[in-house]
Amino acid sequence: MTSTGTADIGVTGLAVMGSNLARNLARNGHTVAIHNRSYAKTQALLDDHGDDGEFVPSETTAEFVASLKAPRTVIIMVKAGAPTDAVIEDLAAHMEPGDIIVDGGNAHFPDTRRREAAMRERGLNFVGAGISGGEEGALNGPSIMPGGTTEAYATLGPMLEKISAKVDGTPCCTYIGPDGAGHYVKMVHNGIEYADMQLIAEAYDLLRSALGLSAQEIGTIFEEWNTGDLESFLIEITADVLQHTDAETGKAFVDIILDQAEQKGTGRWTVQSALDLGVPITGIAEATFARALSGGVPQREAARAANLTAATAGWEVADKAAFIEDVRRALYASKVVAYSQGFDQIAAASAEYGWDIDRGACARIWRGGCIIRARFLDRITEAYERDADLALLISDPYFAHAIGEGVESWRRVVAGAALNGIPAPAFASSLAYYDGVRAERLPAALVQAQRDFFGAHTYHRVDKEGVFHTEWSDDRSETQQD
Repeated sequence: MTSTGTADIGVTGLAVMGSNLARNLARNGHTVAIHNRSYAKTQALLDDHGDDGEFVPSETTAEFVASLKAPRTVIIMVKAGAPTDAVIEDLAAHMEPGDIIVDGGNAHFPDTRRREAAMRERGLNFVGAGISGGEEGALNGPSIMPGGTTEAYATLGPMLEKISAKVDGTPCCTYIGPDGAGHYVKMVHNGIEYADMQLIAEAYDLLRSALGLSAQEIGTIFEEWNTGDLESFLIEITADVLQHTDAETGKAFVDIILDQAEQKGTGRWTVQSALDLGVPITGIAEATFARALSGGVPQREAARAANLTAATAGWEVADKAAFIEDVRRALYASKVVAYSQGFDQIAAASAEYGWDIDRGACARIWRGGCIIRARFLDRITEAYERDADLALLISDPYFAHAIGEGVESWRRVVAGAALNGIPAPAFASSLAYYDGVRAERLPAALVQAQRDFFGAHTYHRVDKEGVFHTEWSDDRSETQQD
């Protein structure tokens, strides 16, 4: 059946993110069909922002789909999980082969793979599109990571590229890969975001604990850091938050917030997937566990009640400026490690699922619009342009040099935190990873010998080929296994 609709694209789910995305599309010259389960939100969008562009409202799903040009393209912006499945099924019942359903939420990538396979069987294109940038990004230009078929991207891509953020004229949107690739890359983006935020929080805590600085003073330091290599959205907003005063109490805003960080699950998903793939993402994992620890109220209360000793002396910093510089260098090095680990995870997943993801393209589209946008993403893009198959990001000459310049500072900061009882798990785990990956030989040899002792798990030797086992409970002779 030939479509008689007039809308270029549709958005269903008009909470703040969906509403702002629809407005962005309309502002960029597209006729946008809009729909929400409750028509009141559709009407509110028209009343408040109807002059942003051309909108075609509908009260029912059938009217909504009918208002679209072929191939009908719909972006779903509803809560992840069962609500998304319900909307997909409702839409699919009214769509025809070749039409495109886009999930723009934070879906778990296995769900996206399942949905894509189910829609493909019905002749429909399903796209899992990661969208980063929050409410402001959705309205003014996000970073967009769409997966799915190249056929769907041929229709959808130009519209998404037009509404995305731009850096040096380049859209912060590109085709990522088949089925769940887009949502996977967005998941890892969020995992890196967890690490980045935790590292910044640890830097703040170290400056406050060691130097006794006020939140306002530390905010000024972050403001200065944002003019150099650490320039990023997260550093920028951290400076703003730390310099903000609570209107009710007159205290630093950060001091009146309960110290329990919440999470929506993308960090956990990232760590779980990394464990499945056998990829060490220690910075992201520690950041995720740090949030869990902060919310472990019974455990924290028990520890305080037991008056667990710190066995530390007062932290005496002889050179304040030198310490601040040490923390800055340690923060930069740790951030680079977190990104390096994230890109390793993307590479491993790409190989596992046959996605053929271009890591340089991921870095390029993260330069603008998204939460982890930062100056050094330009350097990451360049590193993958030099070597698309780069095995380890921190082995790239630029990053190897950058970390090398800061490694002494990094060690002083981690040692100082440990000696003075200041928890810095993301700093410490990132340094441990750096030392582990650069080590000539690791104690894993002993672990493998232990495994062979109690479970006959075998081992390889350094001096000859083959797989071996020692008869530990017998005469300890060595046999070569088939």
